[in-house]
Amino acid sequence: MQTIGLIGGMSWESTQSYYQRLNQGVKDKLGGLHSAKIALVSLDFAEIATLQQQQNWPKMAEILINAAQQVEAAGADCLLICTNTMHKLAEHVQAAISIPLLHIADAVGEQLTASKHKKVALLGTSFTMEQDFYTQRLSDKFGIEVLIPEPDERAVIHEIIYTELCIGIINPDSKAAYLRIINQLYQQGAEAIILGCTEIALLIQHTDTAIPLFDSTALHCSMALKHSIN
Repeated sequence: MQTIGLIGGMSWESTQSYYQRLNQGVKDKLGGLHSAKIALVSLDFAEIATLQQQQNWPKMAEILINAAQQVEAAGADCLLICTNTMHKLAEHVQAAISIPLLHIADAVGEQLTASKHKKVALLGTSFTMEQDFYTQRLSDKFGIEVLIPEPDERAVIHEIIYTELCIGIINPDSKAAYLRIINQLYQQGAEAIILGCTEIALLIQHTDTAIPLFDSTALHCSMALKHSIN
């Protein structure tokens, strides 16, 4: 079993989902008292969120590169950035380390391809939905067409992530709003929905809708487990 490297804290609410899923996955695979070998550097999300608002991506790249190098120095054999949005900087981070960075969009794209979905919708932060680092990767690498919500719906999704989910607030009204948006996207032709923010699965589960959901957190963890357990 290899050591899985994590850059977390963005937010810690979803990072704990990574920790739980990775350990549960190792337990399911190896049994007994086995648990995941993890090297974690957890960042202060308040600092990151401020830099996001300022669009100061060079400073964020510096922070993530420093964290990634710490994870590698701690003995990690691979790296996961425990957030979708910060994969905007994935290439910069990968260039600064020698261990492989397992890209969250690749985890999603591989599963969408296996499920034969070619037209999907993406929920996430405004950065993930509106910039092309995520949607273009799915299109170029996997041939997947990605729909995004309308501007007012994107604002609702983003606001709920930052003002509720990232600080552990689970609001039934927010769940209803997300499900309404999911249904609208399905009616517009989306065959499935990507939960493209690692906090969204804290609010929306597969049991909430008959529409296929692809949880980026769960898929990212599955990719790491496949990579790390022989």
